[in-house]
Amino acid sequence: MLENILEKDRSLLVYLNNLGSEQWDAFWLFITNQFNWIPLFLFVFFLIIRKFGWKKGGIIILTMAVLVAFSDQFTNLIKDSVGRLRPNNDPGIQHLLRKLINPQSPSFISGHATTSTFFVMYTVLLFRKTYKYIWLLFLFPAVFAYSRVYLGVHFPLDIICGILTGILLGNLYYRLIKKIGPKLFV
Repeated sequence: MLENILEKDRSLLVYLNNLGSEQWDAFWLFITNQFNWIPLFLFVFFLIIRKFGWKKGGIIILTMAVLVAFSDQFTNLIKDSVGRLRPNNDPGIQHLLRKLINPQSPSFISGHATTSTFFVMYTVLLFRKTYKYIWLLFLFPAVFAYSRVYLGVHFPLDIICGILTGILLGNLYYRLIKKIGPKLFV
């Protein structure tokens, strides 16, 4: 059964990856680069400072830095434990893919999907009562994560599991910070 799921995952990746075209390659290469999202992060930091002030806002921004560092290390631990080859390195399908980049680290789970969803989930939970349309931030991890499929460096299951992990971690982290928050903001 697992092999059947993985085969469908490979087939879906090949299909989605081959929908790409040269005219869109530069766009998706831009999207996949986390440094190009700095304006979004600065906007979120601005909203935090605006709502919570400099002292509390600074602590919340610090918790976000911890969140990103934890997420990065957590996904690396899972990747190293599972050891799934990235599609671009998988001898069974690499010749079927459009490849624009060639990372060598393991594939499962997607760090891009996990960390971006974790960050956005936490942000949405912080602001859901303040800003009506804050949920639109979920477009960021959706587009960011899809770029990895487009580029042929993650399977769809890597992305789906990364997003689900990000949602779970975002909720747990928010509850943890909410619980210890009064001690942080003294």
